Amino acid sequence: MSSSRLQQLLNYFEDYWAVEESTVKLLRTCVLERKLKRKESILGEGQLCNHLTFVVQGILKTFHTDKNGNQHNLQFTSENKWVTDFGSLYNNKPTELCITALEPSIVLQIKKEDLFNLYDNSPMFDRNMRIITENAFIEQQERVLQHISATAYERYLYFLNKYPNLSNRISNIQIASYIGVTPEFLSTLRKKATA
Repeated sequence: MSSSRLQQLLNYFEDYWAVEESTVKLLRTCVLERKLKRKESILGEGQLCNHLTFVVQGILKTFHTDKNGNQHNLQFTSENKWVTDFGSLYNNKPTELCITALEPSIVLQIKKEDLFNLYDNSPMFDRNMRIITENAFIEQQERVLQHISATAYERYLYFLNKYPNLSNRISNIQIASYIGVTPEFLSTLRKKATA
């Protein structure tokens, strides 16, 4: 792994609390850099999730495919964000989700056993990840509330607010799947938002 990639991760942590030098040494030994091609997956349905993933460059989508073959996008993860399937990671059960690159991407991954070692041996890493996980939980609650109580237009505005830098990097099909509309109806929503 390049030192600049690790430095990007360390800079990210400084937005919370800087990690101890002993943690930096642990991270150097356990963080794996991975380059992904467009449409390459880091997690497929039925697999066990064994990594926590930090996006250095690119966009990943987390989605579920229903029995009819329809994809439902749950989340987009871009630079300086984390992604995983916590249910599979912590409960050691096969995932129902897929995580795939929407564009060529570079990610840093921490294996489950190394992650738990960091939790046990680095109070600042543990604290940072607790806050990051709590924030992710809050975002998921907001997403569920949007999905069950907001209009399609409100969901589109929520997407624009949540992902302000991604609307030009993600196809209409992906955005439509995220907000639960057809690509054609998304065009109508876009026109309304710019009117």
